[in-house]
Amino acid sequence: MLTLAPLAAQAGEISVILNVHHSECVLCGPIVKTTLERVPGVKAVKVFQPDDMADVEARVTFDDGSTNAAALIAATTKAGYPSEVQH
Repeated sequence: MLTLAPLAAQAGEISVILNVHHSECVLCGPIVKTTLERVPGVKAVKVFQPDDMADVEARVTFDDGSTNAAALIAATTKAGYPSEVQH
C-alpha cells in the first residue's frame, strides 16, 4: 500500500525580496503590495521604499507548493511594475 504525504506537508514557506521597477511614486508601494497579496499562495507582503525617489522593494512570503517567484514577477509586471528577485 502506497501512502502519499499531503501536498501541504511537502510544501514550505519561502521568502524572496523583489526589486520592483517604475515604482517611485507614493501610490506605487500600496499598488504593488495589493497586487502581490492577490497572488494565490502568498502569505505576507512587506513593501519598503527607502526614499520618495527610490523604487520599491517587496519582501514576499509564499507557499512554494502554490506559487513561485516567476508568478510574483508576472503579477507585478502585468500591473505595470516589472520586478526581479534580489540576489
